[in-house]
Amino acid sequence: MMAQNQKQILLNALKFELNFWEMGGYKPPAPVRLPARAGVFDPVSKWPLEVGATESHRDHSAFRGSPSCLNYGLPVRKHACSECWLMAFVPPGKRGAEVPCHHIPLNERGDTVASLAGPGNAPQIEEAVVGWLRKTIQQLETVPGKSQARGA
Repeated sequence: MMAQNQKQILLNALKFELNFWEMGGYKPPAPVRLPARAGVFDPVSKWPLEVGATESHRDHSAFRGSPSCLNYGLPVRKHACSECWLMAFVPPGKRGAEVPCHHIPLNERGDTVASLAGPGNAPQIEEAVVGWLRKTIQQLETVPGKSQARGA
């Protein structure tokens, strides 16, 4: 059984993560298009407007690219994943993985961010993660004192 304050902290973290997804936090910004009149001598046309040029330092992967990640925005990992609130949902056998949160089972099929990863699969990952977040939040809100979290 999970203590009430731990449950509330976990619930707040899940809601924060869901809000981040719903606000488009994982979607890279659209490239900026220059006006047709901009030419090679226009200083504005020299700005690094490609997404890769301005966003290459950001990790857009699920969970790791969120402000809820302990290492968000850091150039190197300073905090161990074992300190993360998401570890409560990672199967014990996957807790030693390089990115443990990518092994959280997101649905009845057992899909994970790791198993869904691949070119063009962002919509499937988003659907699975957002569905998991909503379901987990609902479970925590409706079942007093109980949690889906493993090992909690």
